[in-house]
Formats: sequence, C-alpha cells, structure tokens
Amino acid sequence: MCRHIAYLGAPVSPAEAVFRAPHSLLVQSYAPADMRGGGTVNADGFGLGWYLGPDELPLRHRRSTPLWTDEALPPLAAAVTTHAFVAAARNGTTGMPVTEAAAAPFTTGRWLFSHNGVVRGFPDSLAELAKTLPVTELLTLEAPTDSVVLWVLLRARLAAGEDPLAAVAWLTTAVEAAAPGSRLNFLLTDGETLIGTTWTHALSLLETPEGVLLASEPVDGDPRWTPVPDHHVVRATAAGVELLPLTEEDIS
Repeated sequence: MCRHIAYLGAPVSPAEAVFRAPHSLLVQSYAPADMRGGGTVNADGFGLGWYLGPDELPLRHRRSTPLWTDEALPPLAAAVTTHAFVAAARNGTTGMPVTEAAAAPFTTGRWLFSHNGVVRGFPDSLAELAKTLPVTELLTLEAPTDSVVLWVLLRARLAAGEDPLAAVAWLTTAVEAAAPGSRLNFLLTDGETLIGTTWTHALSLLETPEGVLLASEPVDGDPRWTPVPDHHVVRATAAGVELLPLTEEDIS
C-alpha cells in the first residue's frame, strides 16, 4: 500500500509533513506503521504537487526512485510556501510498471489526485468502465496502472462539471461494484476543496487553526489527530470540514 498526505489552509511549507515531522512521509516511505494491504516499504516512486498561489496551476516533482534517495526535493520543499499540496510515496502493485509516470500525484488543469490502494482483477475488472472513455484517452495513458485509469475516469467527470465529491463517490461505488474488495483511498484537491476517502484502509485527519491535514498515518503525536472511519469521505473547504458516509445516496 502507498502512503499519501494532503493539506489545505493557510500557506505553509510542505517540508514539515513530508520530511521533518517525526513520522513524516519520508519515514512512512521506509518504516510505515500500517501496511495491512501487503508490502513492507514504499519505494516505487514518489511525488509532490503544490500551488504557488490561489490562481495558479499546480507544480509537481515526481521520481520513480525511493523518496529517501532524492537530494533535490528536501531543499525544494523547504523553499516552497503553499496553501495546498498533495504528496505520495508509492508501493507498486506486483506486475505494474515502476516509472515516474506511475507515481502520484496525477494532475490535469487545477487538480491533484492520489490513490492509495489496488483495484482487484485489474485490468479486466475495469474494462466496462473504461469503455465509457474516448479511445484516445486509453491510448495516451501516462502509465498502464490501475491508479492512472482511476484518475482518467475521475477527471472525465470533473471536466464535465460534476461536483468533485459526487464524482469521487461515483468512482468509489462504481469501481467497488466492478472489482469487489478493492482498496480505494483517494486524495483530490483543486487548491480550494480537499477530498479524502477511506475504503478498506486508513486515513487520519488533523484540523488546526491554520488548516486541514489528511494523511495515511499521522505524521506526529499531536492529540488532535482523529481516524476517519472506513467507507467515509472528508471534504474540506474554507467553510469548514465535513465527514460523510461514502455512498452516492448519502452525499447526493
């Protein structure tokens, strides 16, 4: 299972959550505390996406190597101040490629997206859902992985103007129906809204006066960290934080 982290709020440096905290994403990449889906380390690539300002498109740094081998990102992250970011360390599913293009976060336009989990029976299980996409989308995938296909399915809904929470709920329920037992833990942001899901794995929430941090595992011992119940979704905006059951009926 991968590990991922996202933030929305007042401008901060992503270096704290990604590198400096006692159980930062860096530590989670080589010493994760909750790998219930298998594996021991998250060494198959990593990425960090962030925004320079409210009206800016996200920037991104990705590599196919372990996070602990990258000498460029720690000083880069320390020099950045941003109101929103998504970072991830990948534990690739057996048989899927280990390439930079397979590492989250994925991005189109203003969106950043990360998937922690696996789609059971991929690729056959997603064949029917994939038929709804233009052939050119399938022929130009960044990488032939379940996470990339999930992103293409989701971004099609977002591009059509669908509410992001409804789009995430649709993706979760549609993929679970097509591939029962999948692990579908998502992070999605456009710099204004942050959405995080739990579907057969873990996510923790930290609310502070500065903002909201979502992480596969808490990055420190702050007692304000709270676990997000399984099969739930968190939506954070400037108006506040909502915790909802993750079904289309409950959030429609």
